[in-house]
Amino acid sequence: MSLHVDTKWIVKPEPADKVGGDSLPRILSHLLGQRGVEQDQLETFLRPRLRDIQDPFLIPDMEPAVTRLLKAIDGKEQVCVFGDYDVDGITSVALMVKLLQAYEVPVKSFIPRRGKEGYGMSEKAIQRLFEEVEEIDLLVTVDCGTASVAEVAEMNQKGIDVIIVDHHEMSADGRPDCVALVNPKSQGGKFEYLCAAGVVFKLAHAMLIRRRIETFDLKNYIDLVAVATIADIVPLVDENRLLVRHGLERLPHTSNQGLRALQQVSTIRKKVSSLDVGFRIGPRINAAGRMDRPDDALAMLLTDDATEAEGMAKVLDKYNLERQHLERKIRDEALAELDKKFDVEQDAVIVLGSRDWHPGVVGIVASRLMRQFHKPTFIIAIDEDGKGKGSGRSVEGVSLVKAIHSCEQQLDSGGGHDMAAGIVVDESQMDAFREAFAESVKLQASVADRAPRIYIDAEVDFEELSLSFLDSYEQLQPFGSKNPQPVFMARDVWLTESPRHLKNNHLKLFFRQKYCEKDAIFFSGGERDLPDPPWDIAFTIDRNTWRDRTSLQIVIQEVRKSQPK
Repeated sequence: MSLHVDTKWIVKPEPADKVGGDSLPRILSHLLGQRGVEQDQLETFLRPRLRDIQDPFLIPDMEPAVTRLLKAIDGKEQVCVFGDYDVDGITSVALMVKLLQAYEVPVKSFIPRRGKEGYGMSEKAIQRLFEEVEEIDLLVTVDCGTASVAEVAEMNQKGIDVIIVDHHEMSADGRPDCVALVNPKSQGGKFEYLCAAGVVFKLAHAMLIRRRIETFDLKNYIDLVAVATIADIVPLVDENRLLVRHGLERLPHTSNQGLRALQQVSTIRKKVSSLDVGFRIGPRINAAGRMDRPDDALAMLLTDDATEAEGMAKVLDKYNLERQHLERKIRDEALAELDKKFDVEQDAVIVLGSRDWHPGVVGIVASRLMRQFHKPTFIIAIDEDGKGKGSGRSVEGVSLVKAIHSCEQQLDSGGGHDMAAGIVVDESQMDAFREAFAESVKLQASVADRAPRIYIDAEVDFEELSLSFLDSYEQLQPFGSKNPQPVFMARDVWLTESPRHLKNNHLKLFFRQKYCEKDAIFFSGGERDLPDPPWDIAFTIDRNTWRDRTSLQIVIQEVRKSQPK
């Protein structure tokens, strides 16, 4: 099925103030002003410094967490670090284990298997934990545990103390009865933007303030935190921006053999960008969790042996290829189903499920279908007992949390965020859930409010697009949530030759605007019915280095028939 939904183009207004005066290039001043950076914030935003990292003891429960960990260290207690199976969880476990090993404390690690045990401290995960780890005095959960009230109580009954290091929202059931809940969201205020690895980094900083280790330099682990922060799509503001900026700078020279091997297998050369992490490094770590082998990714990040790390990185690369194969298979089958019974004009949502689909991949397929059709989407993997585990992705203006709440009668459970969520639904309730979900979406937003939009940061001419333009623009890096990659627009663009089709439905395009020619890449552009030229194009720019030659790469985001100003 080939379909494109018309997108509304919105050009952002010119910023009221010229940030930096005449000392900054025009485009940099324009983009800084749009992002709300004021004159007194300029130096911190453009050149964040590690010495500006704030006091970690400002996070709730940091003091009792440090005190309990020091007690475990002094008593040589058996500590187990329990984490999540995604990038943030695996890197958080790796950093916590490395810290405790530096203090010479006996430490084990445990990560649930996504398909069999699910997220967090589930009953099945805890059962396997006690089968594999015979003795635990202190359990440290990372990237999970905030909502595990009953499970923490069970640990207490077994005489196991629990420290929770997390960044998720508080549960309606209240606070777990743990030694310490090191979660910026537990009381609100500072650092709510941190991912779990960022919170672990703050805990490590606090530990080192209380008891320094000469052989442990926390700066050597900032690249792990950067990878987690980008992959978890948390806002790149304040300390997140600082950690990612310095972590990306460190990645090409990392002392972590696993990250070094991942860059090699991902064909990343020299400078590393947030896009490299988001589309090359992160997916390979995530693939291990999606294929129910998160321990392989953790082992890669923990090893100090370069040869071993190289072998493990190749294994993760293999998992990622398997994940891509499964994703294509599920997407093709989903598109075939939509071709039979989906009306893009009438249907407000997409809800599809199958007993043949892998639960670790349905979230990626949901994301792709949501972007293609611009409909709130749930893709559901149904097990042999008829129980479906689904992942959802939403569009601007529609909250999946609200939708799940309104569909409680059709669902066994569900939760997550406004734009991404998970559900458990019985196969017999699929049709009823689809109808209830559609009704919720219609109540939340009108058809016009749900229409796709693309926001343009600045209109530029081809003749402006030079390496010096790129140098100015890159001072805004790193890009991510709350600091998105700028989208530019060029009007009245003509094709100089027919589009060249590449693999995976990508297009290579050759343009002329007035007397200036540029080429561009349009990912998945081969799936589109393109208008007759001339075009207006919306695009991002990247630095492309090939055989030691650097050029400015245009990446098409959207095209339309050229329109007058």
